[in-house]
Amino acid sequence: MNKYWLLLIVAGISEVGWVSGLKHANSWWTWALTAIVIFFSFYALILVTKVLPVGTTYAVFTGIGAAGTVLGESIFFGEPLSWGKLALVVVMIIGIAGLKITAGHSEPAAKEAN
Repeated sequence: MNKYWLLLIVAGISEVGWVSGLKHANSWWTWALTAIVIFFSFYALILVTKVLPVGTTYAVFTGIGAAGTVLGESIFFGEPLSWGKLALVVVMIIGIAGLKITAGHSEPAAKEAN
């Protein structure tokens, strides 16, 4: 795994943080932290899209965010988690993995263009 995929995973995980922050922030410093994490998350996403395929990158980013938010809200905030939600998260992850597998290997060409 190269550094861009790792950065994309970190950006997706940070998306989980800011989405939960939008719901649960209740003071100026939690709102400030949420804003900082939003900035970092999208800045990292922009950096990654300069090298990796945009469609796959965005699907992975939002997939990590969606799956992580569903699971995180259930684990940390007591949101109900049903078998239906879990099944849909698994289907989403399979779709995202399929996009990554079929994305091709155009990374060297993208690096040469810079």
